[in-house]
Amino acid sequence: MAANGTSTLPNGGSPPHMDGPIETPFLIVGAGPAGSALASFLASYGMTGIMLSTAPGTAKEPRAHITNPAALECLRDIGLEEEVLSVATPQSHMEHTRWCHDMAGVEYARIHSWGNQPHRRGEYDAASPCHHVDVPQTLLEPILVKNAINKGWKMRFDTTFVKFERDFPDGPITSTISDNLTGHTYRIRSKYLFGCDGARSNIIRQLDIPLIKEPGQGLAINVLVEADLEKYMKHRTGNLHWIMQPEIEHPPWGWVCINRMVKSWHEWMFIIFPEPGFTDLRVRPSNDEYMKRIRQFIGDDDVPVKILDVSKWYINEIVAERYSDGNIFCMGDAVHRHPPLNGLGSNTCVQDAFNLAWKVAYAERGVASPKVLASYSAERQPIGEGVIRRANQGLRDHQGAWEALGMMAPEVEERKRQHAELSAPTEAGQKRRDRLREMIAYTEHEFGGIGVEMNQRYNSGAVYLKDEKDAQRPPPEDPVLEYQSSTYPGSRLPHAWINRRIPNQENKSTIDLVGHGKFCLITGVGGEAWKEAASHAAKDCGIDVNSYSVGWTQDWEDVYGDWARRREIGEDGCVLVRPDRTVCWRSMSMRDDCNEALLRVLKVVLGKS
Repeated sequence: MAANGTSTLPNGGSPPHMDGPIETPFLIVGAGPAGSALASFLASYGMTGIMLSTAPGTAKEPRAHITNPAALECLRDIGLEEEVLSVATPQSHMEHTRWCHDMAGVEYARIHSWGNQPHRRGEYDAASPCHHVDVPQTLLEPILVKNAINKGWKMRFDTTFVKFERDFPDGPITSTISDNLTGHTYRIRSKYLFGCDGARSNIIRQLDIPLIKEPGQGLAINVLVEADLEKYMKHRTGNLHWIMQPEIEHPPWGWVCINRMVKSWHEWMFIIFPEPGFTDLRVRPSNDEYMKRIRQFIGDDDVPVKILDVSKWYINEIVAERYSDGNIFCMGDAVHRHPPLNGLGSNTCVQDAFNLAWKVAYAERGVASPKVLASYSAERQPIGEGVIRRANQGLRDHQGAWEALGMMAPEVEERKRQHAELSAPTEAGQKRRDRLREMIAYTEHEFGGIGVEMNQRYNSGAVYLKDEKDAQRPPPEDPVLEYQSSTYPGSRLPHAWINRRIPNQENKSTIDLVGHGKFCLITGVGGEAWKEAASHAAKDCGIDVNSYSVGWTQDWEDVYGDWARRREIGEDGCVLVRPDRTVCWRSMSMRDDCNEALLRVLKVVLGKS
């Protein structure tokens, strides 16, 4: 700050003075997985704006890391899947989740994870052409931000959103922005404001959107560590390792740990949980204290260890009652806050953005009514509520295994006694061993929850249900574990492999027929009239509607017969799919009024009727 109170730039000059606000159609606050994904998806429609982040750059801490098929399908849609896979740790390195005394020593139990279950690989293959990979946030964010910038978005790091002003719910939004380096304050006027500004969202706070809160589950400490453990990993392959040491007098803040692979096999995130009942959120262990506990968790004093970073976070169970207010839309941690169990965090952020982007793009082009934007909150808020419940339940589900291992007793001697009982050839020992096996098996709801990842269903004005004569099938017996493919409106389009009658390329997924910013109609033998109807309706609505026939001697052959088993309609029926690959309507068979019916449906889905 100069003597006269004016700001100066690092080179000694004065910042430029601007009387009026900067104009942009879109302002995204936050460049994490939600904000950078939204910018990338909007850019795929040729729409650009300004993205801000208080941080000096992309994520320095690899918080989110599991990337599931549902999110990868979204990135695949805009051509980013291969780049993400090029930096990802492959599924083979995620083979197991383990429970052990330390990384170098005794193992208590393990479970196959993330699609590596031998008895379930077919379920995962049937659900999606994409597979789980491990992509730390530190690697995913730069890909998304770079893509957005290359497509025309302006990125401003070290920039703080202060407040917004708006005269009426859909009016122009004037945001006050502060440059963290110069202290210069300026304004940006936008048509839309997107609150992707994390768990301390100023935008959610200013909108005064109520938050649905359940009691949190306490403190957690992330310790990012560099330690080469490759020599231990050959026969212990996995990206998650629960560490339990019942015989050690641990510090209150350092009870148990889940050690997460960041980069195989030399960078790790030790996520440390305090003992039950520990409430001192101000605890500040020294570096030596952290180092001592990390060395105990590793179990080999000869391995060089470097602590790279330490951070604390609170285990929340919070979801916003709604995600939007007029022309302001919020997503990501701003509206759903939960622990990383089930690996749903960044995946849900990406899917929030994918759901919203096409609606904004279509409304801006004038081919959809602004009413379609109301379906964003109606569709994604229930998903977010389910995610925060599942993630927190996933953490609670671990307590049974902790009890079986003897970790819940406060006194070390009692913990040792209970843990020793696991080795006893007694009835009590057998019960404890049975209990441990049972509870480890139950954690498949976290490490094998393809259902909770893929069973998302939407119900809103952007889904047409009036032609459904039968109720939707009941959910599977265990909707967390089991994926139920369906073409019932509101469901994601089922995946099935297709190819040409004379195969001249690799098999193609049905999900690659759809999306890419356009509506799509899929029919089969006898459904030619639907394709003509799609052409007429597209012209009438001013949009693109691709149409394909799948089946015997059609545009695409049903290679394994999977489409016939999953389509739930007759050969001459049709499925209409939104740009976000969501089925928005179907006809079980050919109709005499196919032209009128399809046009009517499109107008409803686009909010024009």
